[in-house]
Amino acid sequence: MRALDISVVGATGAVGTALIKLLEKSEIAINRLQLFSSGSGARQFKFRDQTYLVEALRDIGDIADTKTDIAFFCAGDDVSAKWGAPFASQGTLVIDNSNSFRMNPDVPLIVPQVNACSLTVRPPSRIVANPDCSTIQLVRALKPLIATFDIHQIILTTYQAASGMGLLGCKELLNGAQAVIEGSAGPPAERFPVPLAFNVIPQIGEISREGVAIEERKLVQESRKIFGMPHLQLTATCVRVPVKTGHSEAVYVEFDDHVRLEQVRELLANEPGVRLYADEIRDGYPTPRCLGDPADVHVGQVRVNPENPRGLWMWVVADNLQVGAALNALLIAQLAIANNLIGET
Repeated sequence: MRALDISVVGATGAVGTALIKLLEKSEIAINRLQLFSSGSGARQFKFRDQTYLVEALRDIGDIADTKTDIAFFCAGDDVSAKWGAPFASQGTLVIDNSNSFRMNPDVPLIVPQVNACSLTVRPPSRIVANPDCSTIQLVRALKPLIATFDIHQIILTTYQAASGMGLLGCKELLNGAQAVIEGSAGPPAERFPVPLAFNVIPQIGEISREGVAIEERKLVQESRKIFGMPHLQLTATCVRVPVKTGHSEAVYVEFDDHVRLEQVRELLANEPGVRLYADEIRDGYPTPRCLGDPADVHVGQVRVNPENPRGLWMWVVADNLQVGAALNALLIAQLAIANNLIGET
């Protein structure tokens, strides 16, 4: 494969910064790297012994100046909705991390470890969507179970970190925690509905008339699309917690038949990219602060419901900036390259 021209939109944000670091370590040959921000530029990145200046999207005079082979969008819904299609119209493969295109039937929603078969041809839209961070770790943990058993329903609660709201979300958490420690109420919440420091918030995104938050709806819709199971029974409560990075999920899976714990543990232990903590006494269990490999999905507390032999609990933790965003985007790019989808007209 020839060296590629690559752009990162949202280069100065939490996901964009993580993606640039992963790109630098990857084996992808890069001819030209363009870095864009949705606000002001005036920041430099060191990348493979070269220095790159971040450009502001608003300063682009001609869309032709952005022509590239792959464009990673890491800047949020508004930026993707405005700039995603213009980038794609030039033949660029857009890998988008926002919610703008995920449920578009012409846009594949890809987790390479789960549904790589959905990206064997270049999509007509020339856009590939990166799922929500909480969805990615969920479907990676569920994949071997759904492939093996008949699932009756899935019930889960997520415990999502402040970095899900970007660098400003982390800053608000840290500033708020410092204020509480010092005995002050601190500034009012901006990135969260109420102050997050020393608190938990059972709302992520706007709440519909039915009482369902956007994040909860995403989990249902995206999981169904990724697995190709439009009638998958899944319901969730999504909670923001005062953790800087790392999403956790308490997942309850109810099968059609009795489930054997040994078989479930064997399936999870053999799933690539999943680390199973099989023995809570010896191995402990994963927590977001003390994760090992940030490229893995960490699964512990796997146990059969003693009141219902068809029910199974498991605790799923992952780095939301890596597994849940930047790394998945990079893996999508590598899959597209492997399938010769770059540079087609």
